[in-house]
Amino acid sequence: MAKIAILGIAHMHGYSYVRALKRMNDIEIAGLYDEDRSRMNKACEDLGIKPCEKPEELVARSDGVIVTSENSTHREFVEIAAGAGKHILCEKPIATTVEDAEAMIKICRENNVKLQIAFPVRYSASVRKAREIIAGGLLGEVVSLVGTNHGRMPGGWFIDPVLGGGGAVMDHTVHVVDIVRWLLDCEFTQVYATCGTLIYDIPVEDCGLEMFRLSTGQYMTLDCSWSRPKAHPYWGDVTLHIVGTEGTLFLDVFNSKIEVYSNEKGSRWEAYGDNFDCLLIEDFVEVLRSGKDPFTRGEDGLEALKVVDAAYKSFREGQEIQIC
Repeated sequence: MAKIAILGIAHMHGYSYVRALKRMNDIEIAGLYDEDRSRMNKACEDLGIKPCEKPEELVARSDGVIVTSENSTHREFVEIAAGAGKHILCEKPIATTVEDAEAMIKICRENNVKLQIAFPVRYSASVRKAREIIAGGLLGEVVSLVGTNHGRMPGGWFIDPVLGGGGAVMDHTVHVVDIVRWLLDCEFTQVYATCGTLIYDIPVEDCGLEMFRLSTGQYMTLDCSWSRPKAHPYWGDVTLHIVGTEGTLFLDVFNSKIEVYSNEKGSRWEAYGDNFDCLLIEDFVEVLRSGKDPFTRGEDGLEALKVVDAAYKSFREGQEIQIC
């Protein structure tokens, strides 16, 4: 039976990952460590898992590690796990700086450890089908792309410039960058970005618009804003409108839903179909069992972060930036 440690429970996906693991017959959750003792104890009570006072001790008695701490602490926990020779699933973004991301990949490589990044959107059946359609030539030559990743403003540490590393641009750009890199087998080469705090009184941006040039020649725009109000029936979206010379494709990743109305709760959306977090966790467990390369690797996290880093630089300097 494989034992998995949870380091940090700051990110809401941590709850989802634990629940996915608890549905698997041959997996044991070794325990949870979080620097915030109050948050750790509450999560352990809610999820029915054991708290741990020292991350090194928890990692030592585990076969794999999932990191769902604040963005700025990912490097610290990945280094602890990699130093102990444990394979790792790390929440996105991989880190808040390119330097940290590169160091994380380096220490994992030196210790022969697999580093997986939590990009669950790539596991979507609709995203996989889109790749098949594009590779099959049904759209002809892809000319341009228009994407969105809207969501609610999450609050908490997400709006702390140090802990989160930024606002909506940091939080929402990386998912779409990852799926486009995979769909088109391309890299992002240039970006012009603008962002601002237009909706909420917070110290980071809640709105962003990015314009990209891809290595395969296309132009792309992305609205990555925290623009969904609390009253909206669902938390967010990931969409991609792909225009080709022979056809167009509209990808709406979270559109598998039904609308539910009640006198007590008003209207809401209930999702159905694949649970992307479960598919991500299943892949990580297979990494532990077989040693295979994860579907979404540390290098994918680094490339997505480079795009975000260049977008912030573009906004600061007011000009187009070449992405290294």
